Amino acid sequence: MAAPSARPPSLHTAVPAPAPLVVGDDRTVRLISLGGAHTDGLLTRIAGDIGEAVGAVEKFWGTDWDHEIVVIATDSQEQFVAQAGLAPDGNWADIAAVSVADHVDFAHRHASGQRMVFAPGAANMSAGSLRIVLTHELFHLAARADTALDAPRWLLEGVADFVARPPEPLPRDAAADTALPTDSDLDVAGPQRERGYDRAWWFARFVAESYGVDALRRLYVEACGPGHGDFDTAVRRALGTDTGELRARWAQWLTR
Repeated sequence: MAAPSARPPSLHTAVPAPAPLVVGDDRTVRLISLGGAHTDGLLTRIAGDIGEAVGAVEKFWGTDWDHEIVVIATDSQEQFVAQAGLAPDGNWADIAAVSVADHVDFAHRHASGQRMVFAPGAANMSAGSLRIVLTHELFHLAARADTALDAPRWLLEGVADFVARPPEPLPRDAAADTALPTDSDLDVAGPQRERGYDRAWWFARFVAESYGVDALRRLYVEACGPGHGDFDTAVRRALGTDTGELRARWAQWLTR
């Protein structure tokens, strides 16, 4: 889940952090625990997976992004909501982690205060699920300075899942809805949000398989980058087609 801008409270409750890791294209990883019985174990697991996650993001997005990666493990839902800058009255129980920044300077392609914040429930995730969440949030961090604040959230999440999730067969009811995904699909916690994320992921897979992985990256830049135009224009520029043809091919892909 991407949260483009948020100002957290002070991290004065953090326990002493281990020495930073250096992974990938000379990137420094700082692991910060906010205390509790499970945060150290979670950060140890993240440390073991971060190199692979960096490699996956670099393979899709390139290497021109932040060289400092901050990971915060929280011990309570209250800590998670505060550190992530989420609305206190929101329903975030099904969110395992977010990637946030204090400020983004799009003119200079620089994001300050970037970090990935993990909810306490992330400690209970399977090894595979944790790797997916870590890589997903790392993509948001990598793309932050190239992602407009008003970018379509469904495409942000779909591309992040494309980078993070291994392909798997579509469910039998995938073609029950052949409309393009929308941001509203992600608004309601529970099964609707889960399905919304899946459909956004399927769409990214569809674009990569039908037009190429480079075309999917171009679509992200055209549809989500600072100063982006409307989605129809982004589709024409990135994919060389119109949204009518795109929707038809998308529906066909879902029913294959």
